[in-house]
Amino acid sequence: MPDISQAKILILATDGFEESELTVPHTQLAEAGATVSVAAPQSRESKGTIRGWDKTDWGKEVAVDIDLERVDPAEYDALILPGGQINPDKLRLEPKALEVIRSFLTSGKVVAAICHAPWLLIEAGAAKGRDLTSFASIRTDVINAGGRWHDEAVVTDQGIITSRNPGDLDAFCAKIVEEVQEGGHGTRQLAA
Repeated sequence: MPDISQAKILILATDGFEESELTVPHTQLAEAGATVSVAAPQSRESKGTIRGWDKTDWGKEVAVDIDLERVDPAEYDALILPGGQINPDKLRLEPKALEVIRSFLTSGKVVAAICHAPWLLIEAGAAKGRDLTSFASIRTDVINAGGRWHDEAVVTDQGIITSRNPGDLDAFCAKIVEEVQEGGHGTRQLAA
């Protein structure tokens, strides 16, 4: 696997992402030298941007680099899934989003999900039998999907990284760098 300075990282989000959970990883990983691209489904509100959620109201717009429908997972080394309540709830209804997430998962590439984004791991069949964390309000969802939930800043299971909330972002980003540089994690099985 490449040094982080040679890595290509995809952030998959849509309108309603928790602002800091996209912008902080984007900034920190780009500063570490990675090429970071934002993908969003064409069903978003604006052609060239997606709109964040900043704690209690709409936040900043972020430029979209590639439409989700054109994403080829083979071109990237890692996938980041920001949370917020709205973003992952919308994305889990997008068949192409689930297809892309499953492709990253089964190929053994790094997949990092924070806050409510583990909903996407559940929907993709990646929670069963794995150690995970999430925003506290979806703890039961993780457990009901067969995951082993932990109240820790960062939990990693075979290159699948999860974190609880924006307060964990520095640890989350550091773990992404570490896992990308560690390399592939072999073929992962997903629940049916």
